[in-house]
Amino acid sequence: MKRSYPSYRLYKDKAGQWRWSFEASNGKTIGMSSEGYVAKRDCARAIEIMKGSAEVPVWSAEDVTDVA
Repeated sequence: MKRSYPSYRLYKDKAGQWRWSFEASNGKTIGMSSEGYVAKRDCARAIEIMKGSAEVPVWSAEDVTDVA
């Protein structure tokens, strides 16, 4: 199977934990997991959560008036 872009990639890090990265259409990494997962299925679930968050609003620091 030839890899297509954009796409997610599952891989094991140096500690043996599963991580994901997201590569754009140009093949460059533009996102990655902030934590490792012991089980591959948990890492795959994190990708599904990311895929499902397309409608989540985007905020910048200037938009937030009350952080208490």
